[in-house]
Amino acid sequence: MKGAIKVANKNIKRILRKTVDNHRQWHEKLPFALLGYQTTMRTSIGVTPYMLVYDSEAVIPAKVEILFLRVIQEAKLDDAKWIRVMQEQLMLIDEKGMDAVCHGKLYQNRMASTFNKKVKPRQFTPGQLVLKKIFPHQEEAKGKFAPSWQGPYVVHRELLGIALILAEMDGRVNTNPINLDVIKRYYV
Repeated sequence: MKGAIKVANKNIKRILRKTVDNHRQWHEKLPFALLGYQTTMRTSIGVTPYMLVYDSEAVIPAKVEILFLRVIQEAKLDDAKWIRVMQEQLMLIDEKGMDAVCHGKLYQNRMASTFNKKVKPRQFTPGQLVLKKIFPHQEEAKGKFAPSWQGPYVVHRELLGIALILAEMDGRVNTNPINLDVIKRYYV
């Protein structure tokens, strides 16, 4: 959630930079920047953020007044018909939400396949030399200029293509498996 808020804030700042001449009048343009951000279609979900929150598209006040007058004129509905109309509207809201979810899933799948085209599978064979990443919480991580990798280690065994069992250079085997994401080849 924090990531989404940071992205939204970054986009609103970008809109303000384009609309504000000097830094002193940004508060006057903020409502317009927010409206612009909330009513702009997002590729990732296929709808506007306003639509997701309020289940309807944003309209300017003049359109609201005209629509309100039209509703007042057409208010000569009996209770059964009014209930049916409301149920149809609720079904449309659910349908729009489902459309946004489906569009979001399709977008995620497209992004994942685009990303995965560039990923090269890494395979390790027993006997190869590798380095293991040092994480900040480990005692080996001692400041800004400390090394980021430790080793070399020897690959003892590969587990299902997702983890390795490593051995020290002197032949002692570590029993804890290590994730492939934190291993890289060591070239002598």
